[in-house]
Amino acid sequence: MKTLQIVNFDKRYAKDFEALNTQWLAKYFYVEEYDKQVLSNPEEYIIRKGGHIFMATIEGKAIGTVALINRDNNTFELSKMAVEEEAQGMRIGQKLMYYAINFAGENNIDRLFLDSNTILKPAISLYKKVGFKEIPVPKNTPYERCNIRMELMI
Repeated sequence: MKTLQIVNFDKRYAKDFEALNTQWLAKYFYVEEYDKQVLSNPEEYIIRKGGHIFMATIEGKAIGTVALINRDNNTFELSKMAVEEEAQGMRIGQKLMYYAINFAGENNIDRLFLDSNTILKPAISLYKKVGFKEIPVPKNTPYERCNIRMELMI
């Protein structure tokens, strides 16, 4: 049986990070300009700003990803969660989300939020299951597709 590992982002995963997210966005929405900027340069937009990216791998091959983007005041956005289509149904997204939440707790992060869309019913259900609560969507969200914001106090 192949073992799933969740590892910290490394430059060798940059193309995988971009491809996994682009594939997911193209399937359900479209790749917005903000997405293009972040996905093509995750070190500048996420890592150097105090954020974190985690990759789910099997035998060294990246099959999923999630990011914690540092927004301010010990608040991070849970974002850029994507799983390779062939690996969906293996609960990898759920494992990535739990990993990110546990990481936040261990690193004294007070609050996580996420921007999503209500057409993603299984994802919204999962977020509610782990304790995310719906809050108003601010006008300055960087995502046109966003019609729901949820937060989790750690």
